Amino acid sequence: MTGFTAACVQINASNDLEENIASLGTMIREACAAGADFITTPECAAMIEVGRDNIRAKAFVEDEHPALDAFRGWAVETGTWLLAGSLSVLIEGEERLANRQYLISPTGAIAARYDKIHMFDVDLPNGKSLRESNNYRPGADAVVTPLPWCQLGLSICYDLRFPHLYRDLAKAGADVLVIPSAFMQVTGEAHWHVLMRARAIETGCFVIAAAQCGEHVAGRLSYGHSVIVAPWGEVLSDGGTEEGISLAEIDLAAVAKARGHIPALDHDRDYQLNIENLKSSVAIE
Repeated sequence: MTGFTAACVQINASNDLEENIASLGTMIREACAAGADFITTPECAAMIEVGRDNIRAKAFVEDEHPALDAFRGWAVETGTWLLAGSLSVLIEGEERLANRQYLISPTGAIAARYDKIHMFDVDLPNGKSLRESNNYRPGADAVVTPLPWCQLGLSICYDLRFPHLYRDLAKAGADVLVIPSAFMQVTGEAHWHVLMRARAIETGCFVIAAAQCGEHVAGRLSYGHSVIVAPWGEVLSDGGTEEGISLAEIDLAAVAKARGHIPALDHDRDYQLNIENLKSSVAIE
C-alpha cells in the first residue's frame, strides 16, 4: 500500500473531561464514516485546564485514564489507527505530569507513546506568560514508529520550533510527521502555516497537525487551522477556525519524489562555528 486517508479532528476543548470525550467520539466516528484510515486529534485532546492544582486534579495515571480508555475503544469500534494528540498523565513519584501522546492500533493496543520534549515557557507579545514546565516534565526520547503505510515521527506543538528534531526523525526513517497542537491565537496568526510548511519541505515528509480552536477556560484562545501538508509544501487541507474534521489523501510516492528533487537529507556536512574569527573580521571603529 502506498497511500491512506488521514483526518484531523479539530476541537474546542473545555475543562470538562466527560464533555470533551463525548465530542471527540462524535468527530472520530464522523472521520471514520468519511473514509479516514488514520485519525489524529490535538494536543490536550480531552481537556484544557488552567492552574497547577486544577490540572493535576483532573489528570490520571495511564492505566486509569478515562480518555485513553475511550481512544482504545474508538479504535476497535472504527477499525482505524488513532492518535491521541496528548493527554495529561500522572507519573508515580513525580510532582509534574507527562504531556503524553498515544498511537492506538485498530485492536485497541497502545502502539507507541511519546512525551513532549520541548516545554512552552514564554512571555507572549500580548503580555501573558506561560510556563508549561511548571506542570509538565519534559520528555527525553524522540520516537519513530510504524504505521501500515509509513514510518511515523511523533511530536507535539511547541516541538514545531525545533527543526533539528524533525530532521533527526526523517533521518531515522520517518516519512510522515504528526504535530498535534494547541497553538496560541497570537503566535498562530504569525507562524503556524509557515512553520508547518517549513517542517514538511525541510524533511520531505507529510505533516499532519490536528489543532485546538476557539476560546477555552480563562479566555485562552487557540488558533485552529488543523493542516495536512505535502512534502513539497502544499497545504492539502485546512480545518479553519471552527470545530470539525478535515481530511486528505496521503500518497507516499510524493515523499520519494520530493526528496529526489531536493536530497538535502543526504547533504549534511560537519562544520565548526568559529566565533573568534567572526569577531576579528568585523572592523571596530
